[in-house]
Amino acid sequence: MPCTTADLADTDTLVLRPARSEDIERIVELNNASTPAVPMTPLEDMRELVEESTLTLVAAEPTTDEPVGFVVTFDSGADFDAENYAWFEERDFDHYYVDRIVVGAEARDQGLGQRFYEEVIEIARREGRAEVTCEVNVEPVNPGSLRFHGRLGFEDQGEQLTKGGDVVVKKFALPLAHVDALQPA
Repeated sequence: MPCTTADLADTDTLVLRPARSEDIERIVELNNASTPAVPMTPLEDMRELVEESTLTLVAAEPTTDEPVGFVVTFDSGADFDAENYAWFEERDFDHYYVDRIVVGAEARDQGLGQRFYEEVIEIARREGRAEVTCEVNVEPVNPGSLRFHGRLGFEDQGEQLTKGGDVVVKKFALPLAHVDALQPA
């Protein structure tokens, strides 16, 4: 059973850990509750995405170990056939790519998205990458995510028409040379 806001102390108590096979159903539930900000993804497709990813982290409530959010990432040069990732690869970005970050409704507005990015930035630096990349929907618009990425210092790299023309995304990169520590979002 999903935890509620009352069950969460704050995101500092959440445990960030690699996703496990038993997390997939909850990851799908969190993901699909967040559409259209992220694409609706069936169970088997999500299982494949998580298995192919360089790293998928979940934020789990410490007493129940239930995920309340997740991030899916791919390193530069990964064998990942997705048009958004390919856009960065075709332009020779030396990057660590965030495919999606999802935070469940019960954990929103508590700094978890920033906590995920802090972890991703640390990993990208260890891997010697120059930037962290991602995209955000502009059609249909995701204004909260656009503001969030702007506050974190992500820089606009352009736009791309995706999903056969149904979605427009804005491409972002966060140059790691300019990031000492993320400011509170």
